[in-house]
Amino acid sequence: MATTKNSIVTELELTDLDADHHLLALPGTSLLIFTSIGCASCRWARRELPNLSLPLARLAWIDAGRNGGLVTRYDVLSLPALFVVHEGQFYGALNCRLCAADLTQALEHALASPAEELP
Repeated sequence: MATTKNSIVTELELTDLDADHHLLALPGTSLLIFTSIGCASCRWARRELPNLSLPLARLAWIDAGRNGGLVTRYDVLSLPALFVVHEGQFYGALNCRLCAADLTQALEHALASPAEELP
């Protein structure tokens, strides 16, 4: 797991080998983001999401091309794909525009729903 810190939010790089361990143990809210280097929207998300003011503890990036086990378990059908994990509990996928207002509203809605186990 690689960790970087910018002025807004912590970022993690997770893989098939370590994602479950970290997501279950990390405090606060994580936005799990599946991306691919060949996806223009994913490259935009990688560049812009860390700069948004979001109610998150961290962004957890997963390279979909290298982590097929997680892609299958999370049933990722399109990229970028975003999921919410809070205090080790899974709160589902986010389907919204990638802007601060829409992401914040989607996060609040997801966290108001019942939690599930991680896929």
